[in-house]
Amino acid sequence: MKLGALDHVNVRTRHLDRMVDWYWRILGMRTGKRPGFSFPGAWLYVDDKPYIHLVGVDRALPAHQDDLRLEHFALSASGLGIFLKHLKAEQVSYKLVKVPNFPVVQVNLWDPDGNHIHVDFHEDEAADYQNELAD
Repeated sequence: MKLGALDHVNVRTRHLDRMVDWYWRILGMRTGKRPGFSFPGAWLYVDDKPYIHLVGVDRALPAHQDDLRLEHFALSASGLGIFLKHLKAEQVSYKLVKVPNFPVVQVNLWDPDGNHIHVDFHEDEAADYQNELAD
């Protein structure tokens, strides 16, 4: 077997509408076609591919399961300057981090449910943002 690219990330939320709005406003993901499942949700697309599958739930997870959440997921991108200006205009907090020994700069941010996301850019795009880089 040979693995291909990651297909999607599945995220449970009690705040479906708020999450759909955030992923649209902040990351530009649009809702799209979704199978007729018997539970609420939304598939969020980049171009013609559903990257995020949101599943609406009506209650929080039991404490012992809540600790098992995914630590983060990452997306690659280009256009760091435009993205940072957008985050500032939307008043979204972020942390800019240079990955040691790799030509990658991460923009770390958190969605309304507290899920950690980092958007990765080539380090060449970060020349104007050296003063913002965290250790």
